Amino acid sequence: MPRKDGFMEHGGDLTLAMERFGGAREDWLDLSTGINPYGYPVNEPLSPHAWTALPEKATEERLLAAARQAYHVPDHLALAAAPGTQLLLSLLPKLLPEGPVALAAPTYSSHKDVWSRDGREPVELSSVYALPADAKIVLLVNPNNPDGRLIDVRSLLDIASTLTERGGYLVVDEAFADVVPGASLLPHIGTQNVLVLRSFGKFFGLAGLRLGFLAGPKEAVGKVADLLESWSLSGPALEIGARALRDQEWQDKMSRRLIEDMADLTVVLSEQGLSVFGGTPLFALAGLRNAKGLHEALARRRIWTRIFDYAPTWIRFGLPGSPENMERLSGALAAAQQDL
Repeated sequence: MPRKDGFMEHGGDLTLAMERFGGAREDWLDLSTGINPYGYPVNEPLSPHAWTALPEKATEERLLAAARQAYHVPDHLALAAAPGTQLLLSLLPKLLPEGPVALAAPTYSSHKDVWSRDGREPVELSSVYALPADAKIVLLVNPNNPDGRLIDVRSLLDIASTLTERGGYLVVDEAFADVVPGASLLPHIGTQNVLVLRSFGKFFGLAGLRLGFLAGPKEAVGKVADLLESWSLSGPALEIGARALRDQEWQDKMSRRLIEDMADLTVVLSEQGLSVFGGTPLFALAGLRNAKGLHEALARRRIWTRIFDYAPTWIRFGLPGSPENMERLSGALAAAQQDL
C-alpha cells in the first residue's frame, strides 16, 4: 500500500503501481507479497447458514481445535482467533506490561508502528542475542520478513526465560513458519511468557479471508478474546479455516510444491544477475546496486516487486504462480536490465 511519501509500506496493494505506471489490475503480475499464489481450493460448498446466520460458538470451537492441532499448540496454552494477525498485533500494546520494548530489526514494519502509536517507541536490535538490560517486551518475526532470518528454538526459549524473570514477554510472529519445518516455537513453550502469532492467509493463499491466531498464556490471550467480543470472525472464515487446517494432505503437497517453485525462481533471478541472499519458500530476497531502478523497470512492464527504503540494494520477489508467469518474469528481467 502507498505511504504518504509515495514509498511502499507493504506489498499486496496495486493501487500505487497503477497510479504510477498505469494498466488495469488484470495486466499486473503482483510479486510484492509473500502470499502463496496457489490458494487453498474453496469450491466445496459451505453450509447455508455460514452466510445467513450469525457465527456460532461451536463453529469457532471447531476452528480453534483444528488450529491447535495444525500448529501443535500445547494444551496449557490458550488460543484465540481473529480477523487477521494485523488486528492482533495492534492489540498487543493494550495487553502487555509497561516497560521498554525491543524489536529485532529490520522486519515487518507494522510491529514498530503499533507500539510507536501507543507511545512506546521500540528499541531496534541488530541482534536479539544481546538484549538490553531493561527490555521488558521483545518482538521478533521468525522466520523473519523480509530476509528469512531464523532464530533457533533453544535461543528463543532462553530469551523467553530471561524476559519471564523480568515480568515481561517474548512476542514471536510466525507468519511464515508454515513453510519452514521446525521453525515454530509453539510445541516447545513451557511456563515462559511467550505470545505467538500465526497467519492463516499466507500459506493457504487466502489473505482476503482475514484469519489469524494468537497462542500464549491464558490470562493474556483471554484479554484478546474480551477485546474482540462476539462475532469477530465471519461464518465463511470459520468453516474454510477449519477445513483447510485439517487438510494435512493438501498442506504436505503444497509445502513440496512451494519449495520446488522457489528453487525455480532462485535460478531465474540468479541467471539474470541478481544475488539471492535470503527468503523462505514464499519469497526470495535479492540484492543489486540499483534495486529501485530494477523495481521501476519491471513496473513499466507491469510486474510489481517489493523494495525497502531502509535497504536500497534489496528487492523481494514472491512466487509467480505458473510456468507462464515465471517465463514472463525471466523475460522482463532480461529486458529491464537494459534500462539500468
